[in-house]
Amino acid sequence: MATDSHPARNWFDQGGRAYARFRPEYPRELAAFLASAAPDDRLAVDVGCGNGQLTHLLAPWFQQVVGLDPSADQIANAVPNARIRYECAPAEQLPVLDASASMVTAAQAAHWFDLPVFYREVRRIAVPGAIVALVSYGVLTLEPLLDQRFQTFYRDEIGPYWPPERKLVDTGYATLDFPFEELAPPSLHIRLEWHLSDFIGYVLTWSATRSAREAGKDALLMAFFDDIAALWGDPNAKRPVSWPINMRIGRV
Repeated sequence: MATDSHPARNWFDQGGRAYARFRPEYPRELAAFLASAAPDDRLAVDVGCGNGQLTHLLAPWFQQVVGLDPSADQIANAVPNARIRYECAPAEQLPVLDASASMVTAAQAAHWFDLPVFYREVRRIAVPGAIVALVSYGVLTLEPLLDQRFQTFYRDEIGPYWPPERKLVDTGYATLDFPFEELAPPSLHIRLEWHLSDFIGYVLTWSATRSAREAGKDALLMAFFDDIAALWGDPNAKRPVSWPINMRIGRV
């Protein structure tokens, strides 16, 4: 039974903070690489853009960026920028002129698309030699002792509660059909330093965590958080966390 001094009593409170705080941000190097591969800097189209996480990084590199997402709520919370036009639209019906886009990106979103229809739209809006990139970030890694416990949790304990599409993200879309002239991506990572509360807040944003809680598995989560807290030590100590950036990138 928990006492007033039991550190686990507040674990679930971490999730009450803004979701965006715990969402990993792509590095500037990703946008720089994508822009360098594009045939020109006229127009980039970011599909399934969410709140503009990648979209705003592309803005310094292109004359105009269009951010598209089917969720009106996501678009309403997108990062504003003079070079960016946000619009509510699905991946299968892009409100973009024929032969106008120098680059089409989809970050952490392609697993939800009707890909054949999306690819047809990409070909319609792309200029000759345009770049198409399906971007995702893989499974988080921590320092060795922490990571060993985390990977067991991710794979064996919370794993059954992820939707099937999650496997596509974890493998960097390696098994998706990608009918373009494929280019080799560079090795890029998202690297942050987090307090214990940041890490727990991130795990609490997962759809798998919500599903596990709905299935009555709070005890599973509490046990993991307790284990990680013990391994972490001082909760105010910042520890390195990283995610590999995965990419399927090709030329239209």
